[in-house]
Amino acid sequence: RESAWVWEHQALTRARFCAGDAEIGQRFEALRTELLRQARNPAELRTEVLAMRQRLHDAHPNHSKMFDLKHDHGAMIDIEFIVQYLVLAHSASHPDLTGDIGNIALLNLSGRSGLIDLALATEVADAYRQFRKLQHQIRLKGADKARVAPETVASQRAAVERLWQLVMKDPL
Repeated sequence: RESAWVWEHQALTRARFCAGDAEIGQRFEALRTELLRQARNPAELRTEVLAMRQRLHDAHPNHSKMFDLKHDHGAMIDIEFIVQYLVLAHSASHPDLTGDIGNIALLNLSGRSGLIDLALATEVADAYRQFRKLQHQIRLKGADKARVAPETVASQRAAVERLWQLVMKDPL
């Protein structure tokens, strides 16, 4: 358990039992919760999460002038990595962060718990909702990539970048 890579624990923040033997599901959820609630060194965790984010960014370059709603800095992946960091860094002292409630609710819970500014958490949760809505609209039209003119989401992107800098201590 302690030998797992941070990215494996990041994946566990999103993992859910959805079908099969109920007893196995209960054991899975107990193990998942136990792993997520381990005490972690926030600085070491941050370093690992930043390295994984950089690998993902490098794997999905955007050479267009459009804003990629999923992969660009200030986009959905950054929001998801912020949430994963918050869950992994704070679940030992805030066990409710391991609940199956989704990124938007986890942002709001983190704000209400005082881990991040509540107003900024709400703003970023709204940005995530908007990015997802736009992504679905674009994908339903058959587009390969979900990209929009940068000015259409400038304020949302700025909010994500502010939260990223506050939580991850890293300028995008």
